[in-house]
Amino acid sequence: MIQFTNVFMTYPSGNKALQNINLNIDKGEMVYISGRSGAGKSTLLKLINLIDRHTRGQIIVKGQNLERIKNNRIPIFRRNIGFIFQNHRLLNDRTIFDNVALPLVISGSSHQEVKRRVQAALDKVDLLSKINNCPMELSGGEQQRVGVARAVVHRPAVLLADEPTGNLDPALSWDMMKLFEQFNQVGVTVLIASHELDMIKHMNKRIIILNGGRILAMGDNNKKFISH
Repeated sequence: MIQFTNVFMTYPSGNKALQNINLNIDKGEMVYISGRSGAGKSTLLKLINLIDRHTRGQIIVKGQNLERIKNNRIPIFRRNIGFIFQNHRLLNDRTIFDNVALPLVISGSSHQEVKRRVQAALDKVDLLSKINNCPMELSGGEQQRVGVARAVVHRPAVLLADEPTGNLDPALSWDMMKLFEQFNQVGVTVLIASHELDMIKHMNKRIIILNGGRILAMGDNNKKFISH
């Protein structure tokens, strides 16, 4: 599903965000990317979603070589991917319905289809009752769940989440991770960047630890971490 081969990412500033990354994520797998701030977690997710372009190496997502996707084709490519930002990035002057509907409106879905899918997505994150509210009327945890609903409303094959629990308390963080697990259980490939290693070790999923832009180790709750 997702394959990195000798991938490097150097920003114009000279910052070497990723160095020689080799990684395979299977279809339907749920994987955590961990590491300290600046380790390269966010960059890795951005490369998958073509928010940034890698410097060297090869990235394959759903059989597509990302180097060959032209800029004007990126919106079409992203129809297969849901992306959840740490800071929500909601439109404060629009209702929750409008925020969640945005990906469907951009893709040209019918009004009836938009209404049906938005209601289903908000029901999944237990926010259907807030459909006519504005983001500023919701708590931080509720806003994050709106971000999740927006990311999954178009039924993506891949779901990427960048520090989705960074602003939540431990109980809400656990609920959020279990929500991602539910999406994974219906076949969605899920990749989550999180610095909360103690929590994600309890999720029984593969963990990839980055340090200084390199893969430091891989493992899960049932196996020892293997250093690279």
